[in-house]
Parts: sequence; C-alpha cells; structure tokens
Amino acid sequence: MSIDKACKIILKDCMNLKSNESCLIVTDSKLKPIGNALYRNSLKIAKQSKLILVPIPESHGTEPPRNVADEMLEYNVILLATTKSLSHTKARHNAIKNGARAASMPGITIDMIKRALDVDFYRIREINKRLISRLKNKNLIKITAKNGTNIEFYLKGRKWLGDDGIYTKRGVSGNLPAGEIFIAPLEYRTNGTIIVDASVGGLGKVDKNIELVVKDGFITSVNGGKVANQFKKLLKTKLHKNVAELGIGTNYKAKITGNVLEDEKVAGTCHIAFGNNRHFGGKIDVPFHVDVVIKNPTIYADGVLIMGKGKIKL
Repeated sequence: MSIDKACKIILKDCMNLKSNESCLIVTDSKLKPIGNALYRNSLKIAKQSKLILVPIPESHGTEPPRNVADEMLEYNVILLATTKSLSHTKARHNAIKNGARAASMPGITIDMIKRALDVDFYRIREINKRLISRLKNKNLIKITAKNGTNIEFYLKGRKWLGDDGIYTKRGVSGNLPAGEIFIAPLEYRTNGTIIVDASVGGLGKVDKNIELVVKDGFITSVNGGKVANQFKKLLKTKLHKNVAELGIGTNYKAKITGNVLEDEKVAGTCHIAFGNNRHFGGKIDVPFHVDVVIKNPTIYADGVLIMGKGKIKL
C-alpha cells in the first residue's frame, strides 16, 4: 500500500474529512515526511488545511506550545503525527470538547501505516464492543503471565472505552493505528507485579524483562536492564508512577516492533500506562503518560476468563 493510499484511508475512512471542513496537521522535524504526506493529501479533499511543526519534548503527554493549542480549537479535523504523544494533553481534550475530531499518531512510521492501517475498522469495532460487553460492570481484574506478572486492578465506577479507528462524529478522538479497549483503574488500589516483556513507550523493545512492583496504585520499584534504567529516570514524581490505564490490544494486523503506538494494539497483548489519566475517567493530571506492553497474558474479570495466554475469549 502506498503512503498516499494510506493517507486517503486516514482522511476519508477514519476521519471522514469533507470538502467544506478544515484540517490541521501537527507534526515535528522527525515525522515531517509523514506530516507532509497527510497535508498534501488533505488538500485534495479540503481547501482549508494547515501544517504546523512543533518541538519534540522529553516525554509523552507534554503540552504543545500555547499557540498550537489555540490553533487546535479552530479546526474540524486534527491529525497529530508527532514523535511524543499529544493524546493525554489539555490541548487535545479542549479541541475535542470544542467539537473537533482528532487522531493521535505518536511515533508513527511509514511501515506501520502500510501494515496496521490496512484493516477492517468495523471488524475491530465489533471485537471491541464484544470485549467491553463482557467486561461491563466487572470490578476486579486479575492479570497473570508465565513470566511472573501477577497484578490486580479495581474498576468499580469506571468505564471501558474502545478505540477502533473510526472518528467520524464531533468530539471523538483516538489513535491511529487503532485497536484497543482501555480503562482508568481506581487510583490507589492496584497491587502486584508487572513483568514487561515487550516494550516501553518511547524507549522501544526491552533489552531485558522489566520487573515493576506496584503498591497501592504506584510503582515502588523498577528492576531490569538498560531500558528499565531509562524508564526509571522518567518517573520524576510520585504522580508519574501512578497506574493510569489498563488496556487490551485488538488489532489483528499489528505486531510487536518496539513502537508502543503499534505494540499496545497487538491482539494478544495487554498494556498498562503510568501517569496521566485525567481525560479518560481518572483523577491524575500530570504531563506524562507512558505505556508498557505485556505479551500473552491471562486475564480474569471477577473470576471470568477474558483472555487465556494471549487468546481473547469472546
């Protein structure tokens, strides 16, 4: 699939950009070729289109410059092709609240676009719906894996959300590539051990399995190799260590590459994020959000098997 065809899928199938609408592409120096391709193809559909370059911050979840945040309030469709994620920012939240449709693509690559976007989005939507139906009103999630993961999350009163790549209504947003369900677990209630054996957001594949010990909702220790040490340095405050998100991948074409944007969508994985969850049902607001990905977990919800060794049970 060519990059132009992929851009057309994003602009038409995912975003439903119309000729009388406006489109804003936010990118940076590293992802400018993809930003340029999106901009070029957006002009074939909508005459009012704009490309903005932003600096690359240290971590995911850092707010964009104020002028960019203000600009995001003026457009119908917003595409965030940036190295660091703008998903969990006030800027994106405010734009959505204002009626925009947005797709965030942190760290996206041309290879990823060609592979993980060439999917049946409605098939992913159906998988997400069926999974959420099975998980609805379940209060306790227990995750284990043969590598030693053993952790429990409490969810009472929180809502599962689905990301299927179809952002055609006012005030909706998600990731591209898409394919996950996710939730903000209750703060201060998560306990156990996570063994990260796939990847860490922004840091790539793990060089050695990372052991994260969680007590009362916060990471208390990080052990492993080089990537573990890099991750530890990102955890600058207690709120950075907050268990912010639990997600399950549902994209049947995605694969583990070391880029968490795709890795967290891989069917047969789950992911846990730390830091900010303010904009999807949680209470923690910090300019940081990083996911870790686990392969082939077994997941129980109130004692009901949801996934067995990476196989979703529908």
